[in-house]
Amino acid sequence: MPDIRFIHTADLHLDSPFKGLAGLSAEHLQTVRESTFSAYQNLVKHAVETKPDFLLIVGDVYDGEDRSLRAQVKFQEGLSKLEAAGIPVFICHGNHDHLDGKWTRFELPSNVYVFDEEVSAVPLRIKGQDIIIHGFSYKERHVREPVINRYPVAENRDALHIGMLHGSVAGDETHAVYAPFTKEALLSKQYDYWALGHIHLRQQLHHHPPIVYPGNLQGRHRKESGLKGFYEVTLSKAESTITFVPASALVFDRLEVSCAGMRHANEWFAACQEAIETFQAKFGPCLLELKMIDLDADSMSLFQEDSEEAWLDALREMLEDSEIFVWVQQLTFEWKKEQPLHNRNLVQSVQDMMDRWTEEEWKLLLKDVYQHRGSRYLDVLTPENIQDIKAGAGSLLGKEMTEAD
Repeated sequence: MPDIRFIHTADLHLDSPFKGLAGLSAEHLQTVRESTFSAYQNLVKHAVETKPDFLLIVGDVYDGEDRSLRAQVKFQEGLSKLEAAGIPVFICHGNHDHLDGKWTRFELPSNVYVFDEEVSAVPLRIKGQDIIIHGFSYKERHVREPVINRYPVAENRDALHIGMLHGSVAGDETHAVYAPFTKEALLSKQYDYWALGHIHLRQQLHHHPPIVYPGNLQGRHRKESGLKGFYEVTLSKAESTITFVPASALVFDRLEVSCAGMRHANEWFAACQEAIETFQAKFGPCLLELKMIDLDADSMSLFQEDSEEAWLDALREMLEDSEIFVWVQQLTFEWKKEQPLHNRNLVQSVQDMMDRWTEEEWKLLLKDVYQHRGSRYLDVLTPENIQDIKAGAGSLLGKEMTEAD
């Protein structure tokens, strides 16, 4: 039988709000907020040009259960282009865009099949090969049960069986655990490919048969770093080939800048610009965190002349005329000067204590700040904001203890 070829994508999160980007100009903020749509358009363009046999979207098409009208219009436009190209699309909804959400209903094009809350199977016949696609959509946001137990074992072994599942490995607390499964449970169904969604890190849990997370289509903060995109899959009973296709409109990442021997500010600006331009040449538009490494007595003395905020503001101003969009979100400094033992112990003790604080304890600690009249200029306190505050506090403490010596 001939191979079939399809696209596996997940976690589009269309119209994600991209919080925590205070300081960006209105024009650049609009560029960032358009990136989820741009990434989706890149996916559609690739599909129309390469004409796969079908396309799978495994959950979280939208960023929230109350799907914005604009996001639905953009999504509909892409589906219509796929319809015109004769490409079937199979969609299951996940925890972010579950079926109980509130939104204006659109009639979907005839090439689109949306799974409901019951696990079901859709048969296809392509190039003389029978294909059965299994899947379900979240009825509500919190699906805690192991829905994998409701997937049937493959009966027709001549057909290619593909499972679509938006969920996470049981016991993995890295992300919110929804529709938990084990790899053994997936393998027990005897499917030929498992198309997963929910985890935003691209990874392959098993090779024969493939059990695959494509990651999200567009990074949305610094923890979702690197190129994002989707997988193009060629599949037969005998073998499979999985090819990653980049789609992200801009890239979040972290760069290290060596500061060894620096004595003058212009040396630092030149080093940062070189590192950023090298990154842009490879990945294009970007939002970056710069980490200063190899700090010695000269460079430490240089940076202590001004606050970290002043260095960051000056660097951002220098980069304003960059031909390719870039935004430096944060500077961090790896202070390495040897401190007295009691200082090192104090710094470590404070950092350990901050690591133990829960999100509620952080909110209580910062209550006075957020009740101040200037709080309207602050972003909503999110887990990502808390991590930034903790990192900044640790960096500042290390610097202050170094200066105190």
